[in-house]
Amino acid sequence: MKLRFDPGTKTSGQALVGGVPLRVMRLSAAGAELVGKWRAGAEVVSGRKLAARLVAAGMVHPEYAEARSAPRDVTAVIPVRDHAEQLRGLLPRLGELAEVLVIDDGSVVPVAGAAYRSRLARGPAAARETGWRAAKTELVAFLDADTRPEPGWLDALLPHFEDPGVVAVAPRVRSEPGTSVLARYERARSSLDLGDTPAQVRPGARVSYLPTAALVVRTSALHEVGGFDEGLRFGEDVDLVWSLVARGGSARYEPRSEVLHAPRPTWRSWLRQRFDYGTSAAPLARRHGRKALAPLRVSGWTALAWLAAAAGKPAGGAAIALGTAALLPRKLEPLGVPARDSLAIALRGHLGAWRYFADALTRTWGPVAIPLLAATRRGRPILALALARHLTEWARVKPGVGPARWLLARTADDLSYGAGVWRGCLAQATIGPLVPDLSNWPGRKTGT
Repeated sequence: MKLRFDPGTKTSGQALVGGVPLRVMRLSAAGAELVGKWRAGAEVVSGRKLAARLVAAGMVHPEYAEARSAPRDVTAVIPVRDHAEQLRGLLPRLGELAEVLVIDDGSVVPVAGAAYRSRLARGPAAARETGWRAAKTELVAFLDADTRPEPGWLDALLPHFEDPGVVAVAPRVRSEPGTSVLARYERARSSLDLGDTPAQVRPGARVSYLPTAALVVRTSALHEVGGFDEGLRFGEDVDLVWSLVARGGSARYEPRSEVLHAPRPTWRSWLRQRFDYGTSAAPLARRHGRKALAPLRVSGWTALAWLAAAAGKPAGGAAIALGTAALLPRKLEPLGVPARDSLAIALRGHLGAWRYFADALTRTWGPVAIPLLAATRRGRPILALALARHLTEWARVKPGVGPARWLLARTADDLSYGAGVWRGCLAQATIGPLVPDLSNWPGRKTGT
């Protein structure tokens, strides 16, 4: 096994700084020597406990030479309802698998060749439940009917299961290329596309969930958590992954494997999808705690600094930020972090938090916050700055969509999701997904 260091993992004095949430891990002289060798490409021969801690923290990502498992050890489970023609592009790509189980979830016209058929539509969670419980292999691959796995897509996923603690691994799910504005937007900003950087998956991390549009899971782990919650119409995949992680399992995201997914055909269906995703936040918060769905995660001091600036007291906000930054070196000095690096960490944290505030303002809080900000003289510049990040993103990703259309689509994306969150909160009588998590930062973590 070799280790890929996460782009956000930095060496600072006698410590490693990285992971999400950010943590500091002090290294002994022997540990620092091992880290240096691993950065240079050496295999992990000794120091396996340290390597495991770095992987669990999301500071590094494992690379395995080969896997004992092969595609013939995997069963595919594919739920489908009414759109059987989508299977024609998928099934020929799965010939090497042990078995392919198509689950007909109440189609008006029965799906030819389906392994199981329900007379009534019970939802994707129930269809996947039927499929994985019938599988005879230890690994099951959930795939949507409109996905198109790239050749060799399992080659990068199966090696992760060499670690007995790994219970789920997902590829990168990218929207199929298209010529329409919606297709081009989805290619650059699909809600299923979790980016090009590998990740350890957990609530609150950079990659916090894995979609069952394409997901490989151990059936033994599914038995331990009881499988999918059929009562969830949306967010059942998030619930499953978080349940697996809560029981001590490791879930990983591996973007070297790619699966294509068909985008929504119309703007109306696309907006409905985003709204539906948002409605899952409240029931998920009830199951896994409100912090898992918090729209904003920053320290209380950072929040106070930015609130002071937003209230027209930028000098006061700067004083709070600088004062708390000056205290961090005292906290991190015992961990071997030089004072200069500690100050840089603190200031980057304060300045970078603006993006998290902007996301919360225009997404989860957007249905209420945007009208309120737009209605006041002081609020309009704040709203303009929050929306300006979409144009910065447009310049970075070069999506093939004009800046005005991109801004409109990004705003509609955020607002439809946020409306779903508020609708779900009303239905569940909870404000959990609307409440920020103002925890201390960074957490104190000792090392080896």
